Amino acid sequence: MFTIGDFARHGRVSVRMLRHYDATGLLRPAHVDPVTGYRRYTAAQLARLNRVIALKDLGLSLRQVQEILDERVGTEELRTMLRLRRAELEDAMAVAAARLLRVEARLRAIESEGRMPMDDVVIKSVPVTRVAELTATAASFEPGDIGPVIGPLYGELFRRLDAAAVTPAGPGVAYYEDAPEGDGRITVHAAVQVSAPLQDGAFRVLDLPHLDRAATIVHRGSMETVLPAAQALARWIDENGYQSAGYPREISLECPENRDDWVTELQAPVTRA
Repeated sequence: MFTIGDFARHGRVSVRMLRHYDATGLLRPAHVDPVTGYRRYTAAQLARLNRVIALKDLGLSLRQVQEILDERVGTEELRTMLRLRRAELEDAMAVAAARLLRVEARLRAIESEGRMPMDDVVIKSVPVTRVAELTATAASFEPGDIGPVIGPLYGELFRRLDAAAVTPAGPGVAYYEDAPEGDGRITVHAAVQVSAPLQDGAFRVLDLPHLDRAATIVHRGSMETVLPAAQALARWIDENGYQSAGYPREISLECPENRDDWVTELQAPVTRA
């Protein structure tokens, strides 16, 4: 048998916590000395301790934990519960990480106000571009709404292109339009350059119209951090006698596995003000 201190060390919990579990009936000592009151535990009790901690980490109250343990939840059922909770936590961490990137992007946009070199923006024409695409609707043009839509769209697009034996002939081209509903939603076009015939089917192949004049800037990094470049482009347009004529296209020049190494050109259609 172990003293309460030894058992706490083996279970990686505090002595105070073990005393609390004893008081609530969640985990009673195997033996309590009637004279000294010292608690003793067995190694077999580590199994129940592990279940208590795991269920607590699922977000359950101690009363709920006790009810589950008293019903003798099986190992496989408990494992399933923990896997589901792990998936939930991983999703929450991914959402939090993306939110942090957006906060950092806003901060960099604020810090870079008025300090964007003029020669970072280039005015050029963009020829007609043939693309294969899939579309979906996002709640708004905010990165937090666009990202969860366009990522899966591209995954599905490349799967369908592969099934149809259509090979991309150039970079990805993401572009956007106001949704027909007119309520702030955005139609998201996940496209990639191809040389296939015009068609509608598992994906659509169409020709994007040429842009007579586009103000362009290159962004290096994940699209979650594109805001400073996008707003620098907007300031340049406003300060140089142009006006916007639609949402910028996003041309994926380089897309390595590490998103921080992505290179994307923003092409904002403009006219003379």
